[in-house]
Amino acid sequence: MKRALRVTLMATAALLTAGAAFAHHSFAMFDQSKNMPIEGTVKEFRWTNPHIFIQLLVKSADGTDVEWSIEMTSPEHLARVGFRPATMKPGDKVNLVIHPMRDGSAGGQYISGSGPDGPFPGSPAPQGPAK
Repeated sequence: MKRALRVTLMATAALLTAGAAFAHHSFAMFDQSKNMPIEGTVKEFRWTNPHIFIQLLVKSADGTDVEWSIEMTSPEHLARVGFRPATMKPGDKVNLVIHPMRDGSAGGQYISGSGPDGPFPGSPAPQGPAK
């Protein structure tokens, strides 16, 4: 009887956790129909599971710094394309392309970018003038 109760409780916990995991991976908060370029200074590059974040200081129209939170994918995925924890460092000036937040808040989903050493891994090469 005790074993059956334990198995039932563990199965219930697993089902409840699975629902939360699937909900977490929604990208509905980002406007996938828009690509927005932003530039700023890296405040922090958080190499954490389940997603990496870039905390970016972006100058507003009045010259004040606004902190943007840019969500990336998992460390495992980014490592496969060549990102490393030291790819971005605090103080680096970067240019990013993001899907902005639907609600207009200061954040978005990373698409591509470049920093002091050129394009980030997986980003398309900059386009020069047509020849």
